[in-house]
Amino acid sequence: MELTADQLDALKELINVGVGQAAGMLNEMIEFRIRLQVPIVRLLTPLELQTELSGRLGPDQLASVQLAFSGSFGGTAQLVFPTESAANLVAILTGEEPESPDLDSLKIGTLTEVGNIVINGVMGCISNMLTQPLHYSVPVYLEEDIKHLASLKEEVNSNITVLLAQASFDVEELQITGDIVLFFGVGSFDALLDAIATVE
Repeated sequence: MELTADQLDALKELINVGVGQAAGMLNEMIEFRIRLQVPIVRLLTPLELQTELSGRLGPDQLASVQLAFSGSFGGTAQLVFPTESAANLVAILTGEEPESPDLDSLKIGTLTEVGNIVINGVMGCISNMLTQPLHYSVPVYLEEDIKHLASLKEEVNSNITVLLAQASFDVEELQITGDIVLFFGVGSFDALLDAIATVE
């Protein structure tokens, strides 16, 4: 599927507004200022996403927070980090030194909360600005390699639509790389574009 420039701009604006709201909430939680930017939004197939994430985030294990959504459109949203970036972000949020990329239950809980805030910021913005009701599941933390991330493992051969938003967390000069990935079920992405067209 090819998006028009207007459709791409509208999607980028929706995601950036949501990410901006999420950054504001994160800044209230900690003493450091977090700048959260999404410079690039792209539409990919699941196989293209595997290649993109491997090249951008590396071939090693990824840490991700996943949240399913349903309503006017349905699918799964993920915030995905290389495990080292995840450990660095958690260290900043908890005030601890990043001893290793391994995360204990407390750190996993912290990262899950960050993912919940960011994903809800983005999906909440899409829901509110397009006046389309959405319902959310409880966020789940996963740590797997790219090929075995739950959404890709199940959907790599199906005709779902993947929206990749490349996120950059800038915290006190420390660059932390992560991506926001939205998987839309069959027909759901078309419903999203229809809703955008109605608002415009």
